[in-house]
Amino acid sequence: MRLGKVVKSNSHCDYIVELDDETSRENPPKPDDFGFGSFVRLESRIAGCDRHWAVGLIYNSQLFNPMFLNMGPRLSSEPDPVFTPDLISETRTLLWTILIGTLEQNDDLSYGQHGIPKVIVPVNTAVYRMTPDEIYRFHLNETQRPQFCYYSLLLRCGGTFASQLTQQVLTELVDSNLFAGADQRALKVLCKELSWKSTMGAMK
Repeated sequence: MRLGKVVKSNSHCDYIVELDDETSRENPPKPDDFGFGSFVRLESRIAGCDRHWAVGLIYNSQLFNPMFLNMGPRLSSEPDPVFTPDLISETRTLLWTILIGTLEQNDDLSYGQHGIPKVIVPVNTAVYRMTPDEIYRFHLNETQRPQFCYYSLLLRCGGTFASQLTQQVLTELVDSNLFAGADQRALKVLCKELSWKSTMGAMK
């Protein structure tokens, strides 16, 4: 499902996505489609070919409403039906997205490459919510073994809610049963350790 498009970047791995609304498409995304911690993929069509740019996680959001800044005493007049729709369409929902890797293709197998992508994602690149199967493939390496190599990247670059974001991703990966045996136990240890650090940090 398409969520929106890239409109700005804060750094090489931190991008801002403008959410599609009812003025830009017939069936815009619903609130449950772009929640905190949602996995997304950034892709575009160049010269008739699809180009995959990166995989990211939504780590923050902002409601942009320019009319909020115009509050205060002012002269009133009858509403003009010609200009009113333009004022309504100025409201926007922005999604802060951290890039955590790419989806690679090797013959018939797809797998994840974790880390900061080398390429710069262009403005207006489309952003899509990832399916459960795509998320599963992203957490497999080239030999189809489970991997989770963006842990430190999330903690460093995940914004104000970095620990909560990492905790949520870890919990969802544990519950998905993608990992097994020693890998699953290691994830649970990471999850408990992060939870303990967050609790102790809140008590200080």
